[in-house]
Amino acid sequence: MTPLEKIQSMKLPFAELKGVTFVEADKDRVVARMLVRPDLCTLHHTIHGGAIMAFADSVGAAATLINLPEDAKGTTTLESKTNFIGGAKEGTTVTATAMPIHRGRRTQVWTTRVEAEGGKLVAIVTQTQMVL
Repeated sequence: MTPLEKIQSMKLPFAELKGVTFVEADKDRVVARMLVRPDLCTLHHTIHGGAIMAFADSVGAAATLINLPEDAKGTTTLESKTNFIGGAKEGTTVTATAMPIHRGRRTQVWTTRVEAEGGKLVAIVTQTQMVL
């Protein structure tokens, strides 16, 4: 099973609720897309910051899952920091690309770049995942 197939086979209910679709995955990079729906927006039909953070968290967690040691039971987010750079309008698709900063025995740190269509930077998220 490829890393992408592994992620796609996992039940990630909150990612599914948000409409996250994983499109690429290997040990060093996970990419997902999400349609900016009206229920993910704030004023002026722009994606809500919480939706951006939750999207990035799902992608970073999935990246951690395919990098867990054999004896690990799972992962949970310990810390997350988001720098908001721009917005994305309702009806467009945002893309999140997670790449590792650190993969240790007890923690992994991932940075996720969230972009709007055309490559416009929306946010940079750095999260620390605990290995369970």
